[in-house]
Parts: sequence; structure tokens; C-alpha cells
Amino acid sequence: MVDKKLGGAGLRGQSAGETALCTVGMSGTGLTYRGYDITDLAQHSTYEEIAYLLLYDKLPNTTELVDFKHRILASTNLPKELLQTLELLPPTTHPMDVLRTGISLLGNFEPETDFSQQDYNAERLLGACPSIVNYWYNYSHNNRRTDVSSPARSLAEHFLRTLHRFEPDALHARVIDVSLILYAEHEFNASTFTARVCASTLSDFHSCMTAAIGSLRGPLHGGANEAAMAMLERFDSPEHAVQQVKQMLARKELIMGFGHAVYREFDPRNEIIKEWAKKLANHDGDTSWFELACAVEQTMKEEKKLFANADFFHAPAYRYMGIPTKLFTPIFVCSRVAGWAAHVKEQRSNNRIIRPSATYVGSDPRPYIALEDR
Repeated sequence: MVDKKLGGAGLRGQSAGETALCTVGMSGTGLTYRGYDITDLAQHSTYEEIAYLLLYDKLPNTTELVDFKHRILASTNLPKELLQTLELLPPTTHPMDVLRTGISLLGNFEPETDFSQQDYNAERLLGACPSIVNYWYNYSHNNRRTDVSSPARSLAEHFLRTLHRFEPDALHARVIDVSLILYAEHEFNASTFTARVCASTLSDFHSCMTAAIGSLRGPLHGGANEAAMAMLERFDSPEHAVQQVKQMLARKELIMGFGHAVYREFDPRNEIIKEWAKKLANHDGDTSWFELACAVEQTMKEEKKLFANADFFHAPAYRYMGIPTKLFTPIFVCSRVAGWAAHVKEQRSNNRIIRPSATYVGSDPRPYIALEDR
């Protein structure tokens, strides 16, 4: 039997290293980025400020922020060869595979030959990721090419502009901005740890990012907001939602978007995005999606004492903004690139290869048996 004290239960509760980037679940609740509380950051800051904070260990002043935004927004354009490759990917391709392929291919056109390029690469990918996924989506699903270099005032606006191909609503742009802030960093989660393991081998920046995307692609890490939306689409009313959720629980079905591996009392990001989802519902004039989500949240609390995590109310929030469900998790990537990049930088700054040991649970030593005797 595996000794759980040695990490048999998915390494939960085990410290795998040190970081100055983030705290998750301190006293069961807290989330900070470099010492700043997530609630304050989501209320007062912008995603570009947060990305700068994570990458450079300080909140930028006005001049630094203007220059940083200029560099990022200048990085939204893509090589024509990359655009041509994206056009070859069929509409059935998983959007996470599109991002993985796009970033990997970009690493061929713009290879990291020296680690001194890591800041450029981080800023480049912050601008490139929304362009990659939205260019592919519009071409493969709507048969139209998108100008990914179109002017925008923020990455949130760039995402919405390249997706919908029109000037985004100001409220929508702000909600995307807050969403990017909430998803930007979360300590040693599976995808971030994957990026650090890759970085610890002294691999290149683009390999670290594609490795992280591959880890996030798994449904036990990314995709909970997509699963939540798929579930909400099955319900006709709040009453129907309550009835169906109770039946799902009776069948012991997994309901995505609830509970957390680290938080014990609540996810501090949930109340933030829930409030923005409510504003979007009132702005839209149709509160049905929000009411369905609230009914499910209350039922899960009453029946299982489980709280909604950051993913759950992102589902109705994104739906109100007309974002296709299959692009929910790619938004996560567009945001988390900042955190992944900061962790790669941190790993490289004081590196030792990450090579843990394992507890052997196989057969006792046994003699080799020749082929003719088996």
C-alpha cells in the first residue's frame, strides 16, 4: 500500500518547493499575488498591472505601465506562416491543442536561444495567445480571417475585439479584465508545477508553456467552467436545476465547479466573479443564466456543504458576453501565461532539476526466466 505521507494522494499537502509569487488557501481562505490580496487587485487594478507585478515583482508606475502595455499590444501580431498553419487545423480541433500548437510553432519562428530573452518571450506570449485562439476560431468556424493586429487599449479588449470583430462593450471588457486577474496565478497547481519541472531541465521557454498547456488540458485541472456551462444548459428553470442536481448527487455524479484541492471554506475568487456575473445579467436584461447558477450553488451548499469555486460563475459570465463555451478554458491560458512565465523565471533564478523519488509498490525481486522457459 502506498504511504500517503510520502505523497500517494496526489502530493496534496506536500510542499514541493518555495515561491515568492503567490499564497493559496492560507488559513483556508486567502489568495495573494506577491503579498497583495486578490480582492484588492480585482477591484482596483488591471490585468496588465498584475502581469507586470508577477513578472517583475512590483506594481508598475504610470510610465512603466504605459510602456508595458505598448510592448504587449505590439506583440499581438503573428507570423504569416503561423496564421497559415492555424488555417490548416480543422474546426474539430480542441482549442487547447490550438494554443499548444500555436505556441510551439511560434517557438520555431522566434526561438529562445538565451535565457536573457525570457522577459521578451513572456510579454510576446501575453499578446500572442488571444490572437492564436481567436484567429483559428474565426477562420475554422466562421470562414473569415481576423486582423489580430487591430488596435486595442488592453488585452481584455483585444480578446473580445478579435473574437467578435467589433468594438467591445465597456462592461464586457472590464469583466474579461477581472477574469484575467483572477486566473493569473495560483501557486503550485498541476500546470504551473509542470512548467517548473520543464524549466528545471533548462528547457526553452516555449517548451515550458506548451508543457503547462498540456497539463491544463486535462479535465481535472482545466475545463470546469466549460463543464458547468454544459450542465446549466440542461436546466429549464431554477426549480428544474434544483431537482436535477439532487438527482445527479443521488447518482454520485461529479458536479464540476465546486470544492477545491486547497481552499477549505470558500474560494475568494468566486464572490468576485459572481458579482460581475450578476452585473452582466442585469445589463443583458435576461437574468436566467445567473438564476440557474445561483440555484445550483445553493443546492450544493445545502446538500453537500460544498462551495462554488472560481470556475462556476465564470460560466454564466462568459455566456452573457457571447463567448463560445469551447473558448472558456483558452481564456484561462491567456491569463495564466503571466503566472507560468513568472514561475519559469523564478525556477531558473535558483535552479535545481526537479526529480522526486517514488515509493516502490511492485513485485519483490525475482529471477529472469529465459524466453523458451516461459
